[in-house]
Amino acid sequence: MIDASTQRAEDVFYSALEMKSVAARRTFLEQACAGDSHLLAAVEKMLASQAAVEQFFLESSAALKPSAEMCQQSLASAANSEIQHAEELSVDEELGKQIGPYKLLQKIGEGGCGVVYMAEQEMPVRRRVALKIIKLGMDTKNVIARFEAERQALAMMDHPNIARVLDAGATEIGRPYFVMELVRGVKITTYCDESCLDTRRRLDLFIQVCHAIQHAHQKGIIHRDIKPSNVLVTMLDGQPMPKVIDFGIAKATSGERLTDKTIFTAYEQFVGTPAYMSPEQAQMSALDIDTRSDIYSLGVLLYELLIGKTPFDQKELLESGLDQMRRTLREQEPHRPSTKLDGLRLDELTQTAVHRRVEAPKLKLLLRGDLDWVVMKALEKDRNRRYQTANGLGMDVQRYLNNEPVVARSPSRWYRFQKLVRRNKITFIAAALVSAALIIGLGTSTQLFFKERELRRAAEQGRANETLLRQQAEMREKMAQAILLVEQNRLEEADQLVGGAASADTALVGEAVFRPLGDWVALQGRWQRAAEYLSILVKVDQFETSEISTLDHTKCAVALIELNDRTAYEVFRRDTVKQFGNTTDPIIAERTVKNSLLLPADKNLLNSLAPLADLAAKSFSFPENAATGNNSWMMPWRCLSLALMEYRRGNFPVAIDWCNRCLTYNNDSPPRAASVYAILALAYHQLGQTENARTQLTQSREMIDNKFKAGLTFGDGAQGFWFDWVLGQILEREAGANIEGAPPTAK
Repeated sequence: MIDASTQRAEDVFYSALEMKSVAARRTFLEQACAGDSHLLAAVEKMLASQAAVEQFFLESSAALKPSAEMCQQSLASAANSEIQHAEELSVDEELGKQIGPYKLLQKIGEGGCGVVYMAEQEMPVRRRVALKIIKLGMDTKNVIARFEAERQALAMMDHPNIARVLDAGATEIGRPYFVMELVRGVKITTYCDESCLDTRRRLDLFIQVCHAIQHAHQKGIIHRDIKPSNVLVTMLDGQPMPKVIDFGIAKATSGERLTDKTIFTAYEQFVGTPAYMSPEQAQMSALDIDTRSDIYSLGVLLYELLIGKTPFDQKELLESGLDQMRRTLREQEPHRPSTKLDGLRLDELTQTAVHRRVEAPKLKLLLRGDLDWVVMKALEKDRNRRYQTANGLGMDVQRYLNNEPVVARSPSRWYRFQKLVRRNKITFIAAALVSAALIIGLGTSTQLFFKERELRRAAEQGRANETLLRQQAEMREKMAQAILLVEQNRLEEADQLVGGAASADTALVGEAVFRPLGDWVALQGRWQRAAEYLSILVKVDQFETSEISTLDHTKCAVALIELNDRTAYEVFRRDTVKQFGNTTDPIIAERTVKNSLLLPADKNLLNSLAPLADLAAKSFSFPENAATGNNSWMMPWRCLSLALMEYRRGNFPVAIDWCNRCLTYNNDSPPRAASVYAILALAYHQLGQTENARTQLTQSREMIDNKFKAGLTFGDGAQGFWFDWVLGQILEREAGANIEGAPPTAK
């Protein structure tokens, strides 16, 4: 067990390693140790040892490279055993050597504790990857815990704008590594400037970054170090695609542990990059860091994309010392982007405008107004006044691009006055005393009259904004209470609190409420309320293209059909195709097809779904799917969607083939089987095979009836979720109506 003093010294040591210059490191140590000579001595000893270790391995690596002369000599002498061991430790990082199935080609990055290499994998596929491994001599318990946390954080995420984890393992001497997608890109700010992207194209890239961070937050991960060097832009099919990397100091927000080892951010450990760090992250107090810290960092990134500068200069922050740096981040209000331009030198302003393909005067006009307020809302010192989700920020940027009113708007005069008073308490107290003395001295009713009239006019002008702000504050408070009630499983109280007042705007601050409430009311058969909640969730998911958002769409689809709101379902499925029509993910493609075809569809809709069905069908030949055989959980669902697509197209024999293929899989799901039997019944009926149709309908109906008699539950992946059973019931009802009430349309 590491005692508190040793733990404290280690924390300061790892933070000091991040400081590249001697002066910056010395300033940091003076602030962090704060007169504690024993702590300072312990950290300096660690730094000296680290320098010696690095020098030793540097010299060893050069000295131990094989040569013809060395290969001819014997190493049998016991005196050389230690040198041989050192060679084994260093050679596994030497370029050209193997770590597992990966050959190291080039060092492409290095942090305080880890090194990143470009490596080549030859089996089972040949590709270039990025391999991250702990540095020699840095494999302490604390470092390994952080390293495993980063690996686990990345493994939990699956988003096109986040670098994927491909593999993980450990070297022969036990040093852990993991293998990531190799992102061949440059910093997002560098890419934008070198490509001279205009403001619109910069904002398009930024929205994609917001989607990636939202996905991480949905997985319970806070990045905590969002900055341009951790957002790389690569090219995909000729189009720029941002990729978020380096979750090295990520923190889990859910109850799930990122690693079995104990890992925490120690008090007074400065984690992150100062210029992009939120006030609460800089404060290093008992205030917990949540996802809104990343919203602040996204605001800084947006600020820099717009004008090429951060709100606070990184160099000035570091030179000011730790205490002053923290005070600046916590208390000093940044300039609006348009105002910040006034402080640039003429050559800087000209260069900034050229990089954005606009004249310098027009750039300021472009930023003034909505973009200023969007950025400043993200940079609020009070995290309760920021955007509450990354999607909320991305949606407001999209509203700006669509020439729609943005959620961010100029703060009221009263709010600005309060902020001014808090920043200048002494000045305002003195001014108040002087004003009081003047009023008493003059004693004239004229001044009182004019002051009263001025206050009345200001009150009238601000009344509408204040009413709106008060309503928004009340709704945020209501959502906060609802989130607490949901966490305590007091769903009925949460439903009573939220129901009737729910809207897409409230979902921006209460998204976590609508998913569990939607499930809860659906299980009670309250389809009107379920449709309201789930439609809001789909609205919030409109910029999300992840698997979880497609499940929200499935829930919404069955709720609208059970409500018998055909008009709303028609709007829903056309919006769904518009949102997911360009996906390259077979899972999202097949779910979109299924969600859109629960009722008969016209030719136009079928044509728009055809590319998604083709993608799902082609995925059966993908190498990763071919390798999993009949045990892949996703493939039978894909068969069901393709069977439904072919039935709606009128290709009844092909639909039957896909149904039979679905039933051959080992990991059968009861609600999926019930749905397949219903589709078989429909297809056989259209082919005039009445006996077969009735047999399949009977099987489907028995499974559905037995389940609903036993009672629906939320369910699981093995026995099916509630919406899978309702989906099967919808298809079974259609089959029953066709077979028992209408003749076949084909022979």
